[in-house]
Amino acid sequence: MKRKLNDDATMDGIMRETPAAIRVVLQHGMLCVGCPIASFHTVSDAAREHDLDEDQLRHDLEAAIENDVD
Repeated sequence: MKRKLNDDATMDGIMRETPAAIRVVLQHGMLCVGCPIASFHTVSDAAREHDLDEDQLRHDLEAAIENDVD
């Protein structure tokens, strides 16, 4: 069963569970990798904080999760 992006998931949790998400984060110009706030920010929080299109960010993260090989 494929994992889904949970609305309550933190950016840190997403990157830890799906390392391919790190590339997505960096491609969006975000510096969440290693940021102490990443353990508190959800995708919505991060998109708002970085003035990004949340739908696009969420879509790209979901694609990374879907394509992740366990």
